[in-house]
Amino acid sequence: MASAYRRHKVTVDRRNDGSIIVQSDWPLGDIAIRTTDWLDRWATETPTAVFLAERSGNGWRELSYSEAAAAARAIAAALVDRGLTPESPIMIISGNGINHALLTLGAQYVGIPAVPVAEQYGLIPAAHGQLAHVADLTRPGMVFASDGAAFADALALPCFDGVAKVTDDTFDDLLRGTGDIALLASQVGPDTLAKILMTSGSTSAPKGVLTTHRMMCTNQAQLQVALPFLTTHAPRIVDWLPWNHVFGSSHNFNMMLANGGALYIDDGKPTPQLAARTIENLRLVTGTLAFNVPVGFAQVRDAMKTDPDLRRRYFENLDMLFYAGASLPQDVWSDLEDMARDVRGNMPLFTSSWGLTETAPACLIQHEPTTRSGIIGVPVAGVSVKLVPDDEGRAEVRVKGPTITPGYYRDSARTAEAFDDEGYFLTGDAVRFLDDAQPDLGFRFDGRIAEEFKLLTGTWVRAASLRLEVLAALKGLAADVCLTGADRAEIGVFVIPAASLRATATESDGALIVDAGDEIAKRLAGVGAGGSSTRITRALVLSEPPSIAEGEITAKGNLNFRKLLSRRAALVDRLYDDTDPATLHVGGTR
Repeated sequence: MASAYRRHKVTVDRRNDGSIIVQSDWPLGDIAIRTTDWLDRWATETPTAVFLAERSGNGWRELSYSEAAAAARAIAAALVDRGLTPESPIMIISGNGINHALLTLGAQYVGIPAVPVAEQYGLIPAAHGQLAHVADLTRPGMVFASDGAAFADALALPCFDGVAKVTDDTFDDLLRGTGDIALLASQVGPDTLAKILMTSGSTSAPKGVLTTHRMMCTNQAQLQVALPFLTTHAPRIVDWLPWNHVFGSSHNFNMMLANGGALYIDDGKPTPQLAARTIENLRLVTGTLAFNVPVGFAQVRDAMKTDPDLRRRYFENLDMLFYAGASLPQDVWSDLEDMARDVRGNMPLFTSSWGLTETAPACLIQHEPTTRSGIIGVPVAGVSVKLVPDDEGRAEVRVKGPTITPGYYRDSARTAEAFDDEGYFLTGDAVRFLDDAQPDLGFRFDGRIAEEFKLLTGTWVRAASLRLEVLAALKGLAADVCLTGADRAEIGVFVIPAASLRATATESDGALIVDAGDEIAKRLAGVGAGGSSTRITRALVLSEPPSIAEGEITAKGNLNFRKLLSRRAALVDRLYDDTDPATLHVGGTR
């Protein structure tokens, strides 16, 4: 169990133009040249240690470091024999799995980038357009899908005509590669493209983020500085976070690979249908690190309340809990802390970080113990953060350093727009110091600028933080919410109903008239009573769930607010029609 942590230490340069430069004082240690150096190292030093595992029957199929290295090298040789090059990426359209991992590592040995995409794009026919968009952008030389039958329609799309297709049924052909890859492998360096990761497209069309070996290798060295227990004993995770997303792949997968750890692939998810599978997997094996989104931690918490053996096994060797996404509800934090103290007498490091697909990802990290959620910490070593303040005390955060992407794949215009005149990447996110007088305490997230809007009065609505308040107020009634009010006089909210709310509702042309309307209005009345910038005046419950096929939900499962509001413009008009029977009036219902 971890007891050591790094005390925050930053330097702050307050410039005459109002901008602020914040950097860590810590030096970086050794940085690998390429990701496959990690695999080669552990295949030599700990050849029999488990690297990857996936469910097989009632147990796990485990692969050691030496087995993984041999397989990845054979795959690399087979890819070269098939004529693949750095200009012919490998598109991976299915989810996490050992073969997915081996194919990615084999490609990285010889400088061929992988393009992992959300498996929903291949499994949902209406989302095949998203798949075609990525294929048209990246022009892959090979496409891999684990289950050939499940992905048959996707593999038959015109965008894959002439593209080599591999599934689990034909994967052994790749494992038979025998050519010498030494020369090509030696030519792979820090600036070699390792992956093209697609952005979510929540505020613009999806972009292909160039992800180099330098970015990923440096980020793991930064994390080792911030979290020294990573290097004192081999970590282990049971993790579901998808590898088409930077958190699951560049962060979690690489953290195990860089530190000789074991990644047990959780085939569950924090959804009503698959949450039980995650709990089943945790009953078989638990980690020394636990990564999850807030709803996932809540589900694990609920299972442990009635399962003391799971609770003991979950916490007894845990070094860190790490949440991503929206701030963790304080009740979940408190319950997990109480359980940990009951099991072991203390609390493991409970923390979060901040970063983007373009930042590899960790740029800010909270690596001191704290007692509350929502803190995203200080810059990691080697990254320079520039804060550009506005008139209301907030600041846009911009970043520069060796972990920042050089740009977007085949998109020079967006690349040029992404950086300021000093070379800082424009993130579009806002942060605040926890305490202006004590910058070592770090930052808290303060919203995404692109999600903000103005009311007709000219008042800015900080939509990201307000949305979290609304979600907390509607707990149990809303699966998600979307704020409205741009160029209108008042703030409204679209409610995406929880199953319990939908069960007793009446359909009304895209909206629902619900029995719990009074309760929704009552709860919303308690949100943002301070003024027009936070006060909700009306709500409407949607009957049609957000559609991934129509782009209303991103590959990461987040709402695409602009797309949802534009596609449902008629419902926005109804929301602001005081005579519409589906509109709920906060402070008085219909």
